Amino acid sequence: MLLLFLRHADAEPFSESDFTRALTPKGVDQAKRAGKFLATHDLTPDLIFTSPLVRARETANLVAKAVKLEPSILECLACGMDLDTLMAELRPYSAKASILVVGHEPDFSHAIAELLGMPNPSQLYIRKASLTAIELFVTDEPTGRLQFSIPAKFM
Repeated sequence: MLLLFLRHADAEPFSESDFTRALTPKGVDQAKRAGKFLATHDLTPDLIFTSPLVRARETANLVAKAVKLEPSILECLACGMDLDTLMAELRPYSAKASILVVGHEPDFSHAIAELLGMPNPSQLYIRKASLTAIELFVTDEPTGRLQFSIPAKFM
């Protein structure tokens, strides 16, 4: 399975709460470019799951529109996600060819580092609206192989 990690696009620095921070115009553009990139490079996922936070949902919705899918909220993708919980939530979909998850830092860099067997997750930083693809090998301990990581400005 190809597991695609898309960090939410650029968002407002302040709002009523962290949960309600919305995308900026730059973020809207980034999310649209990510969706177009997936669509034009034959990377349309089978499923899209998103964090319930507004900035992630807005990112997922813009990407989903470009690839003609409907995203689903996955509560474990909210801030504080851990790889074990994510893998447990994705297990029922293991027959899918690819899944896109939209979420947050530092959660994504920690999960990706763990999948790649990196000893120190601080060696990895996932930029806003960047797309990282991991070929996932689901065994007792999930592992992966990096396929690519593309920042928004190159999409």
